[in-house]
Amino acid sequence: MIIDFSKYSSVRIGESFEVQILEEPCEFDGFLIGGANNLLISPKPKKLGILGKSFDYIKILEQNEKGMFLEIGSSVKSFKIYHFAKENNLKGFEFLRNIPGTLGGILKMNAGLKDEDISKNLISICTFNQEILKQNIAFAYRFNPIKEVMFSAKFFLEYGFDSVKDELLKNARKNQPKGASFGSIFKNPKNDHAGRLIEAVNLKGFSKNDAMFSNEHANFLINKKHASFDDALFLIELAKKRVFEEFGIVLEEEVVII
Repeated sequence: MIIDFSKYSSVRIGESFEVQILEEPCEFDGFLIGGANNLLISPKPKKLGILGKSFDYIKILEQNEKGMFLEIGSSVKSFKIYHFAKENNLKGFEFLRNIPGTLGGILKMNAGLKDEDISKNLISICTFNQEILKQNIAFAYRFNPIKEVMFSAKFFLEYGFDSVKDELLKNARKNQPKGASFGSIFKNPKNDHAGRLIEAVNLKGFSKNDAMFSNEHANFLINKKHASFDDALFLIELAKKRVFEEFGIVLEEEVVII
């Protein structure tokens, strides 16, 4: 299928490219785009793929007095997982309410909010030819070492949807800028915040054509209208350069550049 990334990706940057649909577990030597919520696509990307509808499912494997064992396909969108957990009185996925994307991308980034992340209630991840237990996966902050395509994952969630935490996490994202963006550009360095560092080197609100560091939160790159790959990449590299020169800190991208 052909996907126009200027319309499909969250930052609205990119051209139209052929994307292979994967409808069953298989070996794939390209890059899965998922919901394209944290992707910057170059004019000449590597081979692209996307999981088909056969991986859009939530299956109850077992339930007991404490909670449910679930298997979730990697193309299920985050809000669908959130609503399933809420409707079934399950706690642990409250943070997915306002995190965009599909499960595959969320697993790949070990995405989370505050003290929550997707690996917290994980049991295992299924790739083409194996099921990898959580204890054998070296998760870290916004990091998952698995290189293979992750087709599904298994979780155990206890009963007791946390309405207080749900409201708290919803409000935690209210200050984030609106508009076409990746979300955060960079991971937060240890004991610091990327947004603070970018603002400290006078790049908050700075723009290159239609690409701009947000005036609301400097760690957000906003596409005002017709930003290009080169515009966005220029700002990313400029922030890394200035922050390193000023503070000796190497900013690490959270956005994936293909």
